[in-house]
Amino acid sequence: MTGSVFHTGEIEVQRRAGVEQMARRVGGSIRGEIPPAAEEFLAQRSWIVLATTDSAGRPWASILSGTPGFVSIGPGIVHVEATPDAGDPLSENLRTSPHVGMLAIDLATRRRMRVNARLDQEHGDGMLLRVDQVYSNCPKYIQRRVEEPGASRQPKGDAIRSGALTDPHREWIGRMDTFFIATVNPGEGADASHRGGAPGFLRVESDRISWPDYQGNMMFNTLGNIAAFPRAGLLFPDFATGRTLQVTGRASINWDRGAAAPLPGAERLVELTVEEVVELQGAAPGGMALVDYSPHLP
Repeated sequence: MTGSVFHTGEIEVQRRAGVEQMARRVGGSIRGEIPPAAEEFLAQRSWIVLATTDSAGRPWASILSGTPGFVSIGPGIVHVEATPDAGDPLSENLRTSPHVGMLAIDLATRRRMRVNARLDQEHGDGMLLRVDQVYSNCPKYIQRRVEEPGASRQPKGDAIRSGALTDPHREWIGRMDTFFIATVNPGEGADASHRGGAPGFLRVESDRISWPDYQGNMMFNTLGNIAAFPRAGLLFPDFATGRTLQVTGRASINWDRGAAAPLPGAERLVELTVEEVVELQGAAPGGMALVDYSPHLP
C-alpha cells in the first residue's frame, strides 16, 4: 500500500500522464461508504455491471439484472439480490473472486457511480459486498439511451464459448459505441468501468482489440490496474437485442503519441489480446433506443 487512496499502478500512470497533483485533488472524492444521496440512485437500478476474476485470476465484466430494488444498502455493505445467467463466467467467479467491482449506471440521465468491494461469499440469497471505495464519475462519453415502451428482452439461451473472435464478433465490436471494462489489482481490488465513443472507435485486428483513451477524471483507476496487472475483461452489450459478448485477455497501454495521433481526442491507446470469448443471449437490458450521443465525443 502507498498510504494514498491510490495504489502504485495508479500513481505510476498518473505520473507518466503528468496529472499527479490533479489526481490527488480529485481523489478526495473517493469515500469509504456509500453516501445517503446515492442510496436512491442504486435502489432505482434494474441492472449493474460487475467486475470479478476467475480461478486463474483473469478479469471478466458481467451484467447482473433484477427489478428495481434488487440492489440495497446497509452500513458499509451492498446487498445484490440476483443470480447470474447460466454460462456467464460470473457464476463460477463468485466462488473464487475475493473482490468485486460494481458500476451502477443510468444511461438515460448519464449518471454513474462505482463501488469497489470485497465479496462475502457466505450470503446465500445473492451477494453481500463489503464496501472499500465509492465514487461518482462525470457524464462524459455516455450515450443516452431509454427503454422503448413494451420492449422485451431476447429469450435467454445457451452460452457460446470460444478461444478466439469470429468475423461476426469483429463486426459487432467494430460498430459499438459503448462497452464496459473489468480490471483488477490482485490483493487490493477489482474495478468495473464504462467506455464510450463514436461508432468505430474500437479497432479489431484478428484477436487484438484497441481503443483510444480519452481525457477522464485523472485518477486512472482502470489504467492503473492494467499497469499493475496487465489483463482486462471487456463486455459489449447489444442494447437492442440484449445479447452480450464478453472477452478476457492480456491488456497493455500504448503510450506512443504517434499511434494515438490519428484518433481525435486520444491521449493514448489501450490494447487487449483476446484469450477467451463468451456470447450470451438476453443477458443485457434489451429494447433500449439511442437518444443521442455524448456531446463530449471527440
